[in-house]
Amino acid sequence: MAKRALVLGSGGPIGIGWQAGLLAGLAEAGVDLADADFIVGTSAGSFVGAQIAMGKRPLALAESIGSVDLTTSGSFLEPDFTTLIDKMAEAVSRKRRPRDVRAEIGKWALDSATISEEMFLAVVSYLFNEFGDDRWPQRNYACTAIDALSGEFVVWNREAGADIKRAVASSCSVPGMFPPITINGRRYMDGGTRSATNADLVKGYDTAIVVAVSGAVGDPKMAEQFRKRLKTELATLRESGTKIELILPGAASIQAFGTNLLDPSRSADAVRAGLAEGNAQAASLRSVWLDAGSS
Repeated sequence: MAKRALVLGSGGPIGIGWQAGLLAGLAEAGVDLADADFIVGTSAGSFVGAQIAMGKRPLALAESIGSVDLTTSGSFLEPDFTTLIDKMAEAVSRKRRPRDVRAEIGKWALDSATISEEMFLAVVSYLFNEFGDDRWPQRNYACTAIDALSGEFVVWNREAGADIKRAVASSCSVPGMFPPITINGRRYMDGGTRSATNADLVKGYDTAIVVAVSGAVGDPKMAEQFRKRLKTELATLRESGTKIELILPGAASIQAFGTNLLDPSRSADAVRAGLAEGNAQAASLRSVWLDAGSS
């Protein structure tokens, strides 16, 4: 029987740092979410999820985040996200078919001036440099992406035919900021353009812990869309009988984030805030997680 699932959502470099710190803080206190029967990640969560699915301990991951420079000498400048914000709001409104709107986002992403695909893949490969090849994790892990041409939602898993680094890069490819990634002749972008969490993928699991960062800070219009989508996904899971524990950043973490989740200079602060948050939340999660694993 399917038991425990872990959902790790989007959130840029801040989300990577905070989620790594959170998992480390929880593990230090005896709640190791890396033991999940299924790990699914979107955007920032795809990177964190892949790392722990490949065997990196949460504390080691948290310690490594602050030492990585994602700014690449100014290459990662934040673009004007007005188009993305408006289109994502339109997709959530369902006045038109969301897939069609995502295809328009994809066209914009393909036409945008960004760093090269080769440069972005080199950065992602560097972040995975301790793992010797591109083989998929043995653990039950998946990450999400969108076909930039068709707007189709894609779930990368062991059977999908993508190597792990390209799959994670595609899930992290924020439209307008990073280039869509080529996999099997198609171009793919951030799975967060469908949902910041894609938590509905764990429907059928007995217990799910959902970690949601996007929606806490940033553009109010986009944050509101993220929250609306998450609310719908959680309702779907509850109706299916899945017990949900939702982890959101607390006030201290939000203050540590600053106003921009894409600002890599705040990553170390986010890691420390996540560690504190994990330590603080461990007591309330311990029985839920351990009992679900032993049932």
